Amino acid sequence: MLSPMDAVFRALADPTRRGLLDELFKLDGQTLSALEGQLPMTRFGVMKHLRILEEAGLVTTLKRGREKLHFLNPVPIRLVHDRWVSKYAEPWAATLTGIKRQLEEETMDAVDVPHRVPLSASPDGEGAMAVFEIYIKTTPERLWEAITDPKQRAKYSFGVETSSDWTPGSSYQAGVPGVVEIAAGENLEVDPPRRLVQTFNALWSDDVKAAGTSRVTWEIHPVGDSCQLTVIHDQLPEGANPELYGGWPMILSGLKTLLETGESLTTPGSLMYSQAQGA
Repeated sequence: MLSPMDAVFRALADPTRRGLLDELFKLDGQTLSALEGQLPMTRFGVMKHLRILEEAGLVTTLKRGREKLHFLNPVPIRLVHDRWVSKYAEPWAATLTGIKRQLEEETMDAVDVPHRVPLSASPDGEGAMAVFEIYIKTTPERLWEAITDPKQRAKYSFGVETSSDWTPGSSYQAGVPGVVEIAAGENLEVDPPRRLVQTFNALWSDDVKAAGTSRVTWEIHPVGDSCQLTVIHDQLPEGANPELYGGWPMILSGLKTLLETGESLTTPGSLMYSQAQGA
């Protein structure tokens, strides 16, 4: 059986599968029929490639009525990044890839990609959404505790503590004590250790405050000795500021690292507010 990392590299090795990811990057939340219409192959062939991408965690699905929607999941790629790019090397790598992109775009038409994490229209017609999925070797109870305990949360969420009494209808506040307020909202559904649904009001800048209220759903499903964690950030405004949802891949990879190794990620984003708090 392939390891999770081997499954990611196997999935990315095929140009057709990379093409499917590119299509989902351009427009997330597509049906099988929509993806089939963009590739010169049979429906069965597209299904086979999508299955490999799903097994690697690079694509996740949601059922809405009779339709099955496919979403690009950037979390496994973030985990590859975190394994081989240190907090010291990341700024250099970002600079060099930026130079490469700039030089290439001088000689070819640039692809208009507004943000790294794709948004799709919500199936219910209420704004836009982003979907993230990760598998963590832990129990549902430990995972729920890591999501709801302020001190554990701070270890993988940029130093941000999230405090609440975690009852249905209760409020929560998220921030770095003495440094910055990050978010606040209401706990709409609290079903430990399976499901948590919250409203989300970003507070860290005027730009994100202007987006208003969105919704975050945490879903935990036991799978053998591990858990499948799906995070759905929806009811976002069309053209939402990427700051509202772009940090989820790093947060979830940090959560996986904490529960599986007991260690914290030390990428620049992970240390951003925790360093400010220490100062």
